[in-house]
Amino acid sequence: MTPQELEAARERLETFAAEVFDCFGRADRRRWGQWYVRGLLTNGARKSMEPMAARLGVDRQGLQQFLTDAPWAHQLVLAELAWRMEAAIVPVAWVIDDVSFVKDGDESPGVAPQYCGALGKTANCQVAPSVHLVTDTASCPVNWRLFVPEQWDPAAPGTGDAQAVRARRCRARIPEDVGHVVKWRLAVDMLDELESWGLRPPLVVTDEGYGQDGAFRLALAERDIPYVVGVRSDIALLGAGACRTAPPWSGTGRRPVPRYRDKPCSARQVVMAAGRRALHTVTWRAGSKGALRSRFVALRVRPAGRTIRRACAGGDLPECWLLAEWPARQPEPAKYWLSTLPGDISLRDLVRMAKIRWRVEHDYRELKTGLGLDHFEGRTWSGWHHHVTLVSVAHAFCTLERLNPKAPAVA
Repeated sequence: MTPQELEAARERLETFAAEVFDCFGRADRRRWGQWYVRGLLTNGARKSMEPMAARLGVDRQGLQQFLTDAPWAHQLVLAELAWRMEAAIVPVAWVIDDVSFVKDGDESPGVAPQYCGALGKTANCQVAPSVHLVTDTASCPVNWRLFVPEQWDPAAPGTGDAQAVRARRCRARIPEDVGHVVKWRLAVDMLDELESWGLRPPLVVTDEGYGQDGAFRLALAERDIPYVVGVRSDIALLGAGACRTAPPWSGTGRRPVPRYRDKPCSARQVVMAAGRRALHTVTWRAGSKGALRSRFVALRVRPAGRTIRRACAGGDLPECWLLAEWPARQPEPAKYWLSTLPGDISLRDLVRMAKIRWRVEHDYRELKTGLGLDHFEGRTWSGWHHHVTLVSVAHAFCTLERLNPKAPAVA
């Protein structure tokens, strides 16, 4: 925000910050929280501690102590933020995704050579899954987890020198009860935590990094949460008409058990068999350069991967939608999704929900380029969580300003 925009919004920002930081109890922490958010909103190339303190004209040491050492619970702030943004946005879906933070050293908590979405390759970085409330016109993050690779968990197999790992964790102040957990499980933990705050998703949307895992989809189904998740072209499927059958019993020996006799096919094979004649052109929203449209096919299927089969042993495999995008002049489909949305949903609505993940890409871009999400230079577990929480507060304020018809537009 420009100095003029920030000054015009000063009173609204003070009111918003006072309400969100009411859980701090102490007035000095509420004041530092407001200063930090104000620093994130100001113009400036870097949103790290020293340049922010200089722009704000406040004591850098006091600002740093508030961020890295003060014992305030970031979950209380995120809960307050989630309640407020749920009411303001009225989300049509919650999107789960993850963002990476490129690092040079090896002391920041969770940093390791791993796939970095920001660079599109393996690099030394931190990775953080997040949950975002989204509509077609607004979105914001309301929960975060910092992924802990196996190299940071002394109990993980193949870690190496466990004593050195414990010393490294101690320097980063990682709590003893925090270890390596796969990212889909972190995502489910965030959903459970949000439910403990009294919030429940109308729909969960993810990319194939989460959706391909049958255990993640089962966890959503067990919680009765509908989903639209990206999957790879090789995911195993049966047709919706597949039935469990058993051969006639001879009267001796064990009675045959009904099971699926059909051989599973890949999503690619299912869509290719349906052919181009099954495609429909769908326009799902207006983009910056005109209407966004492509060709799609939606088919009823039964996921038949090993995890699903084990979970449904002795019962029918659940039915769901297979959605595929097959752009013109392409030899085969480009993207695939599975969805448990109702069987009578329109193809346009199904596509719109699958594509709504674009809002999170917009969030990450604004969080990084405008609000300094990846500018944190500290090396502590609590400092990182405090920083991303305060960045989320700043982002939520910008979102509310854009939704407020009486407020000037936020750049």
